[in-house]
Amino acid sequence: MKPEPGLAMAAALLCAATAAPAQTQQAPGPLPGGTAPPSAAVDRIEITGRHYDNAVGSSDAASQGVIRAELLKSRPALRPAEVLEFVPGMIVTQHSGDGKANQYFLRGFNLDHGTDFATTIDGLPVNMPSHAHGQGYTDLNFLIPELVDRIAYSKGPYFARNGDFASAGSADIAYRRRLDAPVVQLSAGQRGYARGVAAASTSPAPGLQLLGALELQRNDGPWTVPEGLHKTNAVLRLSGGDAAQGFSASLMAYQARWTATDQVPQRLIDAGTWQGQPFGRFDSLDPTDGGDTRRSCLSGEWHRQDEAGTTRLLAYAIDYRMKLFSNFTYALERPADGDQFSQQDRRRVYGLKASHSFDHGLAGLPARSELGLQLRQDRIRVGLFDSVARQISATTRDDQVRETMLGLYGQTAVELTPWLRGIAGLRADAARFRVDSLSLAANSGQANDQLLSPKLSLVAGPWARSELFFNAGRGFHSNDARGTTASIDPRSGEPVDKVPGLVASRGFEVGARSEWIPGLQTSLALWRLDFDSELVYVGDAGSTEPNRPSTRRGVEWNNRWVPTPWLLVDADLAWTHARFATPDPAGDFIPNSVEKVASVAVTLRDRGPWSASLQWRYLGAGALIEDDSVRSNASLTTNLRAGYRFARDSELTLDVFNLFDRQVNDIEYFYTSRLPGEPAGGVDDRHVHAAEPRTLRLTLRLGF
Repeated sequence: MKPEPGLAMAAALLCAATAAPAQTQQAPGPLPGGTAPPSAAVDRIEITGRHYDNAVGSSDAASQGVIRAELLKSRPALRPAEVLEFVPGMIVTQHSGDGKANQYFLRGFNLDHGTDFATTIDGLPVNMPSHAHGQGYTDLNFLIPELVDRIAYSKGPYFARNGDFASAGSADIAYRRRLDAPVVQLSAGQRGYARGVAAASTSPAPGLQLLGALELQRNDGPWTVPEGLHKTNAVLRLSGGDAAQGFSASLMAYQARWTATDQVPQRLIDAGTWQGQPFGRFDSLDPTDGGDTRRSCLSGEWHRQDEAGTTRLLAYAIDYRMKLFSNFTYALERPADGDQFSQQDRRRVYGLKASHSFDHGLAGLPARSELGLQLRQDRIRVGLFDSVARQISATTRDDQVRETMLGLYGQTAVELTPWLRGIAGLRADAARFRVDSLSLAANSGQANDQLLSPKLSLVAGPWARSELFFNAGRGFHSNDARGTTASIDPRSGEPVDKVPGLVASRGFEVGARSEWIPGLQTSLALWRLDFDSELVYVGDAGSTEPNRPSTRRGVEWNNRWVPTPWLLVDADLAWTHARFATPDPAGDFIPNSVEKVASVAVTLRDRGPWSASLQWRYLGAGALIEDDSVRSNASLTTNLRAGYRFARDSELTLDVFNLFDRQVNDIEYFYTSRLPGEPAGGVDDRHVHAAEPRTLRLTLRLGF
């Protein structure tokens, strides 16, 4: 595969930046999304300045917060997207190769590859609507964790600036604009793992800052068929000004190719043999599964803060391509050739975001308002094909799609009393879909949809270093554009009903946050979320499809305890009850809705040159089919990081994943598949993708 032009450009400029003198780290600018805090002064726990910005008086909801880079450095991450596991209640796994988007679990959702959780990097959207593999596909493999400055997260449809896919939550990952010093980082591990990162920043002219980073990685993994992951990734960023007034322009370029070991049937693992050969958890039934992908992004941002308020503008263009080859049912539909299929996506995305916030009076009360516009257009060529050993054998459907989303919002925060503030917002979204079906003209057409989403929050306190929250709002997710115009199922030829373009959700949350006990920051949230239509994963198509209305409710309890300056304890616990809202003989459980999630981490820092972190990560069981007669198995894994700093900016780190080598699964599904020799109708069975066994990685970080 030839490298992207953007990669070559970024690599060349990175070399120039690495040779430049080190620059001092600039304090980050104001975070997007925060309203004015109450007038009462509140002392913060010391740890919030280095790891969290979640102190009393800093948020509009108990489930909202900010995670700083210092915490991200303290724990190991097996894959880039696992930085989202710092969002309380979020679990990130994988059911295929490491070049494919991860599986995400939050608030009783199997978010599949990102549906209902909106993710951005420096404001650029990561979720892909009308994607070849799944609605809202969120591939974060182009993320470079060493560049992350902070993650601002929220949960629930309560915030006017959050639109499509944000009903369960959202996260905006912000990259740094400059580095303290040039850095080279080399990692090596078991099973062919190797990774190198080089990054530096320089000042090419007064008031300007140039940052460059280059990442190279390969990995085979524990799989019998080596994964052969090859990844190249680069970032180049030019910025100027400061937090009050400035700009930045960024170029990101990423490409990867890999061979995947997809989920395999449990019956085969239990038998231990296949076609006279041993068969285990890490074996494959189709050694040609896998894919390749690339993503290039160009963006520009400008901001100004003065007496008139704060204005922000962001424009971006994204070029994205993916070819994915999967086989989940083996020989059920095409016994002679096998059931491998290819999902292909090629698109260009153009977008604009603009907002203006300002202070004013409202009925004699201090207030702050924000107005915003968000415009996005995806121009897509998307297809589903039958394939044999990655060679296309037939076309199921092939479409050209143009999807345009326009969102307008307004939000006002009012200090009603010294101990009570309210935030009211309204969001209006309009979607336009145009589908030109190249394989079946009857499925061509146009569709439009609109939705109004009101929001309301109340924050009371602080009293005794504690505050109370009430949040309510309406949100939505978009459906695949092809479903809004389709009239015939392209595989069966049967008539199908068109689906609405936008599907509404409604949620509310009651919460509390307290720092009453010295050294302990704790928050509790009780929430509920209802959807007009659930998106459910379909294993044999590798996509999501609309289903019945749903309702979820749950409890989250998050804790940050600093008993001494050198010890941090994090404990996040979540419980969820998820059901379909309308009766059906099949049952009312939502498949793959995990009921319990927990993460507990103990971090030792600044103990001379040593640091260490130990994390326990629990993913609970859940129904795999609607009647709850088959359930997934819970998993508990332990990860360890130990570091030794031998110079100011140089460190040696050992990461151990799955420390106790537990045989657990990253994902489990229940559906029908067929192996050669089995009945023509196939066998209903559990299909699993094993979590990686104990894995060691050693990283040398050198600062200059």
